[in-house]
Amino acid sequence: MAAIDCGTNSIRLLVADLPDPSAGPDAPLIDLSRRMEIVRLGQGVDKTGRLAPEAIERTRVALASYAAEIDALGVDRVRMCATSASRDASNAGDFRAMVERTLGVAPEVVTGDEEARLSFTGAVRGLPADALEPYLVIDIGGGSTEFVVGTRAGGVEAAISMDVGCVRMTERHLLGDPPGLDQIAAAQADITVAVDRALEAVPGRQAATLVGLAGSVTTVVAIAEGLTEYEPERIHHARVSYGAVAEVTADLLAKTREQRLAIPVMHPGRADVIGAGALVLRTIMERAGMPAVVASEHDILDGIAWSIR
Repeated sequence: MAAIDCGTNSIRLLVADLPDPSAGPDAPLIDLSRRMEIVRLGQGVDKTGRLAPEAIERTRVALASYAAEIDALGVDRVRMCATSASRDASNAGDFRAMVERTLGVAPEVVTGDEEARLSFTGAVRGLPADALEPYLVIDIGGGSTEFVVGTRAGGVEAAISMDVGCVRMTERHLLGDPPGLDQIAAAQADITVAVDRALEAVPGRQAATLVGLAGSVTTVVAIAEGLTEYEPERIHHARVSYGAVAEVTADLLAKTREQRLAIPVMHPGRADVIGAGALVLRTIMERAGMPAVVASEHDILDGIAWSIR
């Protein structure tokens, strides 16, 4: 099957085979291809309420490449989920029409609740035994952050999506290069209000393990681990302390975009928004009282794949 996750900042593809049922409930997907392109579909949505034509075109180019790979690999079933940006946009119909022309299937604009549940499903399969339950899974995207509490056996107990993401917070607050202290304080205040609401709703402060998903988390973890290149196998299930996250966040917010681009593990399309993403992660750890975060390379994309039957 093929799973496509189209978010505010990136569009990602996973082509995989389901494991044989005899392999047991914890058997992983058999990956054939994983790809990611940063297309910034949510460019300006927080301000204009519309998807920019150039953002739709960037997404179309990436999606056309994915469609060609899907055909080449002989995929039987495809599910594409579109998240925060296309929920918020008044011209989401233009995006939908483009996807149907390019991919041949309609995108599903999932609710924040469904997005959270898919993220949880993808993240908790295969977590190490020392990751104690219940889990608080956070998926820091471009436009929103999902908070999900649950257990492996019982599944999702509570979930909520909040409109604080790395693109949205950058466009709303972190306009300087580097951002000024007043801009950082404004972003921090905005994020804190949303995080406190989320942690009360799910409730996140009762969780034993914080599991962090998506590019902001994995990039911060890669920097904290001192990696000289992006190595998914070393990032997956790495445990990083609050102190290390706080140090990386402060450093990222103090750097210019050019200086962030020079960090070996930095994706060029993430350099302008990583400070905000790190700030969201740091704030969640502070407000939830979490001493560490466990990073996962498996997330909503894997959840979408597991949902295809």
